[in-house]
Amino acid sequence: MKVYVDQDECIACGVCIDMCPDVFDWNDEGKSHAIVDEVPADLEDCVQDAMSSCPTEAIKEE
Repeated sequence: MKVYVDQDECIACGVCIDMCPDVFDWNDEGKSHAIVDEVPADLEDCVQDAMSSCPTEAIKEE
């Protein structure tokens, strides 16, 4: 599984970072971004939860 955060849709609420800090972190613009190329299998459920919790649906699967 590969994911990215659409920077035009991210409102920097931090929900994904709080939920999955091993996958998401802040970038230099103060928005979330994925810090892994491939989501580890044991974190896929966490990422799915973050995707459904994102208020702007900014987290996308590649």
